Amino acid sequence: QVQLVESGGGLVQPGGSLRLSCAASGSIVSINAMGWYRQAPGKERELVAVIQSAGSTNYADSVKGRFTISRDNAKNTVYLQMNGLKPEDTAVYYCNANARRAGTYRAYDYWGQGTQVTVSS
Repeated sequence: QVQLVESGGGLVQPGGSLRLSCAASGSIVSINAMGWYRQAPGKERELVAVIQSAGSTNYADSVKGRFTISRDNAKNTVYLQMNGLKPEDTAVYYCNANARRAGTYRAYDYWGQGTQVTVSS
């Protein structure tokens, strides 16, 4: 199995910054894309940012210029640096990894447990 453990959420004032981390562990052979999604109360889960193994990135329009996704392939870890936070960024943030584990022949999507980010004065 593959486990994803997130950290770094919390309460921050508007305009502030947070850095989320997500470490993947288990019998991992390779990881393709890693990404961050978020879900606000009463809304569907949405993509925030994704990064491929070679480093190419994609962002939701609402976070472009404020959030930066990065990864450390040696540590199977993905990060999300969030600057200029707004109240509308309040949500539970979930880490996702498309990974192949030992003994399988294709990659599957795995999810973290989620970490709460609250932006409020």
